[in-house]
Amino acid sequence: MPYVETYYKPGADADIQRPPLTGQIDADVCVVGGGLAGLSAALELARLGRRVCVLEAERIAWGASGRNGGFVSPGYSAGYKTIARAVGADHAKTLHRLSIEGAAAVAANLEQLSAADVNRTDGILSTSRYEAADSLKAHRDWLEREFDYRLEFRSRAQVREALASACYHQGLYNPNGFHLQPLNYARALAREIERLGGGLFEASRARALGQQGAMRVVSTDSGQVRAKDVVIASGGYTAGLEPRLRRSYLPIATYVMLTRPDKALIASAIRTTAAIGDTRRAGDYYRLVDGGERILWGGKITTRTGEPRQLARLLRQTMVATYPQLKDLEVDLAWSGLMAYARHLMPQIGRLGDGLWYCTAFGGHGLNTTAIGGRVVAEAIAGQSDRYRLFEPFGLAWNGGVAGRAAAQAAYWTMQAMDAIRERPPVWKSPLVKPRTALDSA
Repeated sequence: MPYVETYYKPGADADIQRPPLTGQIDADVCVVGGGLAGLSAALELARLGRRVCVLEAERIAWGASGRNGGFVSPGYSAGYKTIARAVGADHAKTLHRLSIEGAAAVAANLEQLSAADVNRTDGILSTSRYEAADSLKAHRDWLEREFDYRLEFRSRAQVREALASACYHQGLYNPNGFHLQPLNYARALAREIERLGGGLFEASRARALGQQGAMRVVSTDSGQVRAKDVVIASGGYTAGLEPRLRRSYLPIATYVMLTRPDKALIASAIRTTAAIGDTRRAGDYYRLVDGGERILWGGKITTRTGEPRQLARLLRQTMVATYPQLKDLEVDLAWSGLMAYARHLMPQIGRLGDGLWYCTAFGGHGLNTTAIGGRVVAEAIAGQSDRYRLFEPFGLAWNGGVAGRAAAQAAYWTMQAMDAIRERPPVWKSPLVKPRTALDSA
């Protein structure tokens, strides 16, 4: 898949090509993968005074890290109830607090790095496509009670004032959430790593892992890195470097489109600068970019990388079904990237052996979780904490191979069908049937 600049062109170092690794170098830590997880881990380690080397097979943030929707808010791909069933309520609450810390870490990086081209915009509005006022209010109250995290309920009238669509009912507005330009954010992290003395090498695919005494050795086509610790953070592009990781995640393609500019037409439908998502199991997400001139719209996942133009047509159909007034708004660009999903939908963070760490499988919720994943791995390497163990109960579950991919795609199609059924207007009501709420899938 070629490197995609898409609309992410204005960055100050957009055209900088870092050299490949040549020869042998020594480092305290070698990080494999120049996406958000690898960059976050490398930056945390560099801040702790470690000599860091990052190996990227293509270019910095080449995969899903530089091509995602740019939403930053707490949570994981697995819903809270699912996590609590697996590890218990107290452990689940600790994990959720970590996800809040991760979002705060991104905000702190933006402030410290003064990266103007990241274009931070505050506010995320999560909308429901069916009647869900009571469950949304209950969720709001629970978050404030348990985590002192405040959301604001939006009535149907308030939602439709911001979003001129008959599809939406109520919503929750997160004033602490925000959205940004992810590729330029990743580039800002890379610049800071280099400022702190770290080395970043592009076009340097890690081909093999070895060991020389107490040192780990990572080999590329034209060089080697010797380091006491190695962090594998290559996500959906890990391939065969470490079979235990390759067997434990599913590479899932996600798709994003960018409309042509038409500020007046777009304003007839979307009247908020907040990023928009919905509570469906197979939901869409979108936001205004370029000062409201365009819409960036994401959604749809497949277990095989499809032709972006074909998927863009499907995304556009969803956009027009949501906003019929945008039927004349055409697509300008479309692109895709591979995410790593574990079957349990939680990040895979841990240690494979002395000096060999992994930080991967963020499953489409990576901006906050890569930040906290990189931090806890760095803390462990530096001997500061063992918080990475909070993710151990989820482990490296087998991905199911070819059957696992087929099952994942079938599950997604099933979720889409269930969403469609749930959004149908009720034909009749029975006092014996309890309606499904927005939190049943949380």
